[in-house]
Amino acid sequence: MSVPNPFLRGHGLNPLLFSPPPPHPPQFFLLFHSHTPPPLPHHFPIQNPIAGLPNPNPRHRSREAAAMAGEGSGGGGGAGAFEDEAEPTVTIGEYIEGIEAEELEADLVLGGDEGKECTYGGGYLKRQAVFSCLTCVPAGVAGVCTACSLACHDGHEVVELWTKRKFRCDCGNSKFGSHVCKLCPEKDPENPANSYNHNFKGSYCTCGRPYPDPEAEKQVEMIQCCICEDWFHEDHIGLNSIEEIPRDEEGEPLYEDFICPKCSTKCYFLKLYPDTIWASNKQSSAPQAETTNSTVMNGNSSLGDIEKSENGALINHLNCEKTSDNENCPKDSVAPEKASLDDSSDGKCKLGMNICSNTPSADSEKKMPFFMSKSWREVICRCETCTDFYAQQGVAYLIDKEDSIEEYEKVAKQKREKKLEQQEGVEANFLNSLDHVQKIEILSGINDMKNELQSFLETFDSSKPVTSEDIRAVFENLAKKKKQRLS
Repeated sequence: MSVPNPFLRGHGLNPLLFSPPPPHPPQFFLLFHSHTPPPLPHHFPIQNPIAGLPNPNPRHRSREAAAMAGEGSGGGGGAGAFEDEAEPTVTIGEYIEGIEAEELEADLVLGGDEGKECTYGGGYLKRQAVFSCLTCVPAGVAGVCTACSLACHDGHEVVELWTKRKFRCDCGNSKFGSHVCKLCPEKDPENPANSYNHNFKGSYCTCGRPYPDPEAEKQVEMIQCCICEDWFHEDHIGLNSIEEIPRDEEGEPLYEDFICPKCSTKCYFLKLYPDTIWASNKQSSAPQAETTNSTVMNGNSSLGDIEKSENGALINHLNCEKTSDNENCPKDSVAPEKASLDDSSDGKCKLGMNICSNTPSADSEKKMPFFMSKSWREVICRCETCTDFYAQQGVAYLIDKEDSIEEYEKVAKQKREKKLEQQEGVEANFLNSLDHVQKIEILSGINDMKNELQSFLETFDSSKPVTSEDIRAVFENLAKKKKQRLS
């Protein structure tokens, strides 16, 4: 939420390549602060169990990651996965890959923001990483940007919130009392368009528990609603079983977005759309939304004839009972014939109806979560009537491409690639600026390092842990060899 870049090197963190990962991975905040933060309450709904970072998209955490965290039958963390080993072991290559994965995830979470400037001047950003400082605002009704979390709240009790939409940095405004923002001191007293929920106090889900939960035997995965942006435990979203959540055979999510039961009521108009926007438990029965490039609905069928796959069960969208046929469904609302997905580009409605008067009522149904398929936002109509309706429902951002997490991470990757290219250019320019003797000296140093490390690994007792003294001895030997070579 990407190869070596500022987050580890630019903030004074120089991990020893031979040291195994800590038994309890550091929190995301450690990437930016050179001091060791308190274990709590640096909350985040899902951590990357390998790198100690919050996953930029917790809904898509891999099984391999969970396995390396020691989840499953073994449980209890990586060290418990191998009872015969006192400490986990890791190769240099694996450690470097882990570092690179940490940095990539940090870039994805921060949207490519290096945390150098307060974002207040940019206004209400469509999406950005947000932090809540409970030291300054115990009530949890304020949020700060990445840069302010580093410059103004270092060492404070900070809650990590992943990303929030349409948020403006509060740091130093009236909610912070005498605390003044070091990066942007001139700010309005409040940001009235900001939205706050109990996440800002370090609580999540309908159960209101913190994450990590100190009372839980095992930290379980949570998923985020794309509407209210709260995080939920999978067994607290109104399903009979978490097996109803659309996943493939490997246990990976088949949905792009999740809408919680409470928010599904304001999004009930989505039931007017074909089943391609709904994720299904069976991969074969959930074609991608973008493949519906010819029609939204078949002109020969009524709205009552169209079935949806909701939580793995086929139902029609007009509140009929679950059934395998359509005999008892009303057929009084007829869809337009071959309503093209491109119709709304010239002002025509894709649905061919007034969405305000035809949206089914959710009042008589049990509130259920929605699981949306990939690129579902691209399908929904953008005509004037529908757009006004979305605004009335408070979900106009659904047709804004820049609001989606997918687009946020895409921009972050582009920024990272550009940054890496610039770094490679600086390195190439540096090497080109050296004369022949300097280049030989560098190559000699690399060769000495390689030989010294090889010698160390060959003579070191693999049953013992590598200590800082061992690493120091390696570099002392290298310094002696360099001195001998130059004398």
